[in-house]
Amino acid sequence: MRKMTQRTVAVVNLNLLEQNVRNIRSRLNDGVEIMAVLKGDGYGHGEKGIYPTLKKCGVERYAVAVWEEGASLRNAGAVEPILLLGDTCDGQLENLIKYNLTPTIFSVDTAEKLNLLAKWSGIVQPVNIKIDTGMSRIGFASDDKSIEQIKQIDSMSNLEITGAFTHFSRADENDGISATEQFKLYLDMIEKIEAEGIEIPQKHVANSPAILLRPETQLDAVRAGDILYGLCPIDEQDWKNENLRQIISWYTYVVMVKEVPTGTEIGYGGTYVTKRPTKVATIPVGFADGYSRRLSNIGKVMINGKEAPIIGRICMDQFMVDVTDINDVRRGDTVTLLDENLSVLWMADLLDTNVDEIVCGISKRVPRIYE
Repeated sequence: MRKMTQRTVAVVNLNLLEQNVRNIRSRLNDGVEIMAVLKGDGYGHGEKGIYPTLKKCGVERYAVAVWEEGASLRNAGAVEPILLLGDTCDGQLENLIKYNLTPTIFSVDTAEKLNLLAKWSGIVQPVNIKIDTGMSRIGFASDDKSIEQIKQIDSMSNLEITGAFTHFSRADENDGISATEQFKLYLDMIEKIEAEGIEIPQKHVANSPAILLRPETQLDAVRAGDILYGLCPIDEQDWKNENLRQIISWYTYVVMVKEVPTGTEIGYGGTYVTKRPTKVATIPVGFADGYSRRLSNIGKVMINGKEAPIIGRICMDQFMVDVTDINDVRRGDTVTLLDENLSVLWMADLLDTNVDEIVCGISKRVPRIYE
């Protein structure tokens, strides 16, 4: 049982992270690089805290969503290529040059502005081309007009196309029909681009579910997100056989234990009324910490190895649980909010959301500890 010395902590197991990286590598063909996706501050795990372990594991490339995450990773000592998967607004394009970040390009207009900034800075700026094959988010359409636009970008003197990619919208589906169609569209576009004499040094399309289910999509690199952290991106039954381990746990402690009679209302709005004399434990975590208010009256925690159901509404900074059936609960006892038993996947299913929302939602006021 973990001894708590502060209000709450999220513990990131770096040994399990190493195991997950080895697991991923074992699935890859020779020469295929891992691009570790650290967007959302490393999916809530803290990119600065996990970067040294990923570097030690020999991870070759990184991807984040926005330039601020890329700058943070550079400040943590990262020297490897860092791809920005999302957009950078025009007024912040200079930060791509300042921090040596590779942006995703999907318009001639942005490319022209970045080319001019690169020219003023006296550098050749690397860029990746995004091709939309069915996600309908950002990216050049899979058509001949886009080929002409990509030719324009390739001709810009201070830009260098270092890669091109697409993103699967349904790679988690076992039948693979959608992913296969997207992959075909991507390969067709690459063939047309290269037929124009445009070199694409690195091709990458496989995300976490594709790494597990679609080995034919590996190409030059794979983008490992969820599976780095042991978060399930595929069918739950299939996931059990993949041997990828959740690396984050979340703990707090019991603040107070009180006994209340039958018929006592618990918390805001009196949404829970005791049906028997009840021992109530107060927990010093709430939705400001990222512990979802939707867990009110349906969630549970672990105390002294036993389940304690949440009663009443989750408050901003506290909530209550029923410990009537747990012997000798007292102030200071450790409370488990998440671990491999009360898993991220369990909580996501309970809240009808995905695993990423759970871990990305753990707020900055919860310290991350790396062990």
